[in-house]
Amino acid sequence: MGQPEQAESNGQVVLDEDVLAEPADPQDDHTPEPLPARSWRTRGDFIGLAVVVVGVLVASLVLWFTGDARNTVSQTGPTEVTPLVPVTAMPPSLSESWRAPSGATPAPVHLDSVVVTGDGGEVVGRDALSGEVRWRYARDWPLCTVTTAWGRVFAVHSKGTNCSEVTTLEVGSGKRGPQRNGDAEPGTRLLDEGSHVLTTGGDFVEVYRRDDLVRSLEYGTLRAIVNPNKQPRTGCTYGSFAVTGGKIALIERCPALDPSDRITVLKPNPEKSDEPQVISTTVTGEKNSRVIAVTATRVAVAVPGRIVVFDADTAALVASYPVDVSADELAGDPPGRVASTFTSTANIYWFTGSRTIALSPVDLNPLWTVEGTLGPGTTLAGHLLLPVATGLKVLDQVTGQEAGAIPVDRDGYTGPIEMATEGPIVLEQRGDTLVALR
Repeated sequence: MGQPEQAESNGQVVLDEDVLAEPADPQDDHTPEPLPARSWRTRGDFIGLAVVVVGVLVASLVLWFTGDARNTVSQTGPTEVTPLVPVTAMPPSLSESWRAPSGATPAPVHLDSVVVTGDGGEVVGRDALSGEVRWRYARDWPLCTVTTAWGRVFAVHSKGTNCSEVTTLEVGSGKRGPQRNGDAEPGTRLLDEGSHVLTTGGDFVEVYRRDDLVRSLEYGTLRAIVNPNKQPRTGCTYGSFAVTGGKIALIERCPALDPSDRITVLKPNPEKSDEPQVISTTVTGEKNSRVIAVTATRVAVAVPGRIVVFDADTAALVASYPVDVSADELAGDPPGRVASTFTSTANIYWFTGSRTIALSPVDLNPLWTVEGTLGPGTTLAGHLLLPVATGLKVLDQVTGQEAGAIPVDRDGYTGPIEMATEGPIVLEQRGDTLVALR
């Protein structure tokens, strides 16, 4: 085989590609030697490496100073929790055990011997008996609301105009779980439907499903409309909400369409999140309506002087019951657009603003009323505790008869009170403060 042809160009040797494609002859002593490995230890190499390192450091610093991590405090605690044993006898007295600021909890938040408070931008898990801090989670944004659902704590922070950051936390340790950036309105509440959680709002509401917090429903005035003409009604506002398994009930006000308020029942998980599925809807014939409870078959709506019950699936009128509730008490919408209620195994208790009315959990008809209360109450040792000006009334849940009274010194506080119990601890949400009694 002949020697490969060579051509010189500016002092460089260029080998013919066809010749290079042929296998090398082992007897050919003119085979080019491999080029030595190039060293990168030149001044230019060091300059290039320095530029890359500086670029990475600058990017990391920018991410740190602008990202969420720098503005987040997450101090976790022990995972193990020991649920407190429910008491079986009513205590003869109750006095304050501890208190904490908690302006972001509309009602006491508690589970498995842990009481959760929320104030400013900070969520704190506390030992129910002592109030000592177990864990802490804080953002440099204000809290909108805190609640529990599916055995987890839900904390919603506002990043500006909306309550957009939803974070789940383990009850025992405070360790972060799934998070979601949503579009909830200021003043929102979270309602646990069982498999979904609803964010309330006056113009827009959304629903997240349990497993991964993926949005399953958007209802109202959407921020970004992908598929137009999918909402059943436009130009409406929403007054109050109630949920049960598979159903969301809400009061709609559509002045361009209806002469009065409308009660609507929605499915929380339609096939497409931006295409709501209406189970039933009808006008109430009244203004200042307020939905107070929904079950698998019934919806109870309060209107001035009455409780009106509709069939949840057909919107047919089922019954109308007279109650002593004035138009002034129903004027405006309830805080967070959620009626003040408490549900036990015996009844649903609705606080009107001046009295507590017990409703049947089956038919939603009123059973009995207690005047002069400060909230819907809670249960302890099988009895109903109702907050009143002097302390707590103890009532039989079936008859509504008073079985006793427990004085409580509230340091002059006379406003509405939401209550709960965790083992022997009685919790009172007094405005922006949570108080534990024992």
